[in-house]
Amino acid sequence: MSSMQFSSVLPLEGKACVSPVRREGSACERLKIGDSSSIRHERASRRMCNGGARGPAATGAQCVLTSDASPADTLVLRTSFRRNYADPNEVAAVILGGGTGTQLFPLTSTRATPAVPIGGCYRLIDIPMSNCFNSGINKIFVMTQFNSASLNRHIHRTYLGGGINFTDGSVEVLAATQMPGEAAGWFRGTADAVRKFIWVLEDYYKHKSIEHILILSGDQLYRMDYMELVQKHVDDNADITLSCAPVGESRASEYGLVKFDSSRRVIQFSEKPKGDDLEAMKVDTSFLNFAIDDPAKYPYIASMGVYVFKRDVLLNLLKSRYAELHDFGSEILPRALHDHNVQAYVFTDYWEDIGTIRSFFDANMALCEQPPKFEFYDPKTPFFTSPRYLPPTKSDKCRIKEAIISHGCFLRECKIEHSIIGVRSRLNSGSELKNAMMMGADSYETEDEISRLMSEGKVPIGVGENTKISNCIIDMNARIGRDVVISNKEGVQEADRPEEGYYIRSGIVVIQKNATIKDGTVV
Repeated sequence: MSSMQFSSVLPLEGKACVSPVRREGSACERLKIGDSSSIRHERASRRMCNGGARGPAATGAQCVLTSDASPADTLVLRTSFRRNYADPNEVAAVILGGGTGTQLFPLTSTRATPAVPIGGCYRLIDIPMSNCFNSGINKIFVMTQFNSASLNRHIHRTYLGGGINFTDGSVEVLAATQMPGEAAGWFRGTADAVRKFIWVLEDYYKHKSIEHILILSGDQLYRMDYMELVQKHVDDNADITLSCAPVGESRASEYGLVKFDSSRRVIQFSEKPKGDDLEAMKVDTSFLNFAIDDPAKYPYIASMGVYVFKRDVLLNLLKSRYAELHDFGSEILPRALHDHNVQAYVFTDYWEDIGTIRSFFDANMALCEQPPKFEFYDPKTPFFTSPRYLPPTKSDKCRIKEAIISHGCFLRECKIEHSIIGVRSRLNSGSELKNAMMMGADSYETEDEISRLMSEGKVPIGVGENTKISNCIIDMNARIGRDVVISNKEGVQEADRPEEGYYIRSGIVVIQKNATIKDGTVV
């Protein structure tokens, strides 16, 4: 048998299978690399080898055939940077549509929480959906329940009829339903929502090689490569992996808090603790020095409500072991960590839970800052939304500072400062917006329609002349008249004025969807 010589010629990357073959009609031999993976996997492997995640050290080999090798000689050499790397084709995502949305009321009075507009032209559901696509995950289930008509419509327009290519994937909307033999009622928690459709998921898994289930929330603002989370899940051979984020004192009690050991295995989980229980969940976050400034300001580690389960583990937990429990955070996870390998993945980039009117308002206003803590503009990981095919915004003699102006707007001799202006918005002469979010309109009114409405003493969609608005959220299709002042000068924190078209939550005035604020009104 002819000899083979190894030299530093060709570095081989993870999971490569190398076999030399003879090139027809040539005296030289070459190496043929098989079992190739996608570009995403190759990049992921390199990133992990460069310190992107914990795991076995990189290994490598180089080889070349000498000229005396015979055609019959075969060399098979396998090398891997890790035990396994995660395949997005083996991941299915489940996005939870949320409950009644009481914390975001009145924005959720006629729509589900994930359908609430954000950032001028997006909806909250666009965040996890886009993160999935940008991570290479294209098998997605969206579970809807309350006020789901606008959410279903947005998903259809954007992801089912918007020209996005799913290749071997799909997006399926699963609306709350009742099966024979089940107790009547809505979803009773996050786990119960998944359990209600476990038969759909099982049937899907029979035809797809799904190994990992990614559970996501539809009311958060962040950008994440979910495959880095799944990769850690695979590296640790975890049954469950929780994505976590450091949080400060002021909001720690709003989240499920975790503690983990030096291997990142979760040893304690406490859902929204208070008092002494909250104090007991403090941890030393100095290990985050490399990622965030002054980690001492963030003495807690919160669960983001983003989980990865091994498929069989999830099915067992929901169908057998904890069949009577309804919520992942408050019931299943605190119990599961005692007899399952539950790992923590610490996420240190921008993350905001949009759970209240105040957090929603602050997150939107933060988009206007320079530089912003979070922005939608990233050509490598874009956020998708419904294609509206609107014309560019038209402005005439306007003063605009630190603002986001969406497409299709008409701005005339107005002043806009630190505000977001949604699609098809109309602001008339002398109007001023400061620290405000205007969601826009679903359709245009023509000049003739506007003239007719005003001649009849009615108010057209948009903001009328000489109206001053600050610290306010203006929902879709609102009609705000002339000479209106909305500023909440008295500092009222909570108020319900539905007959007048607005509510006040945490000191923020919220103009209802389709509301009419008459000329001269002062709020």
